[in-house]
Amino acid sequence: MRVYVPLTLPGLAEAHRTGELGSGPVVAYGVTPALREWYVSDDTEELEYAALGRAALASLRLLAADSGAERRRVVVAVDVADGVVTTDPDRGPDPAALGEVRVTGAVPLAEAAAVHVDAGDAEEDVTAALAALEAADRGDDDAQSVVDGAEDHELLWYATQEIPHLVHRA
Repeated sequence: MRVYVPLTLPGLAEAHRTGELGSGPVVAYGVTPALREWYVSDDTEELEYAALGRAALASLRLLAADSGAERRRVVVAVDVADGVVTTDPDRGPDPAALGEVRVTGAVPLAEAAAVHVDAGDAEEDVTAALAALEAADRGDDDAQSVVDGAEDHELLWYATQEIPHLVHRA
């Protein structure tokens, strides 16, 4: 199963140093039954893109907790065995948990298929989204519009061989 692990650039640098995205359980996002129902599509590529978007939102939340991190969302795409992925059935219908999964074992960085990172020109919108995140969570439509502005930026695709270049500043 392809899962998308939300990180920050410092988190990616740590994964590069240690060789793993986490020892488990690792929060990630994937194509779950709840995500399929929410997105209303049978197209696997579209569903995986939706899971990537959910992971990008989770990366934004990680940035909110790390004021020193460069304001760029980071998501690592990893292929893992289906047997190590679990979902919480109680959280399935929760809009905040759409696509959320837990990878129960270690997630070696060597298993990564790609890394997705915001371009530098997204930093201003990501910073604005961080400032609006709490209000958006409380239902403020104007704040949600600001958060959506960060989502308007497509994450760039990087090969795993490019990770050292991405983390040289982190």
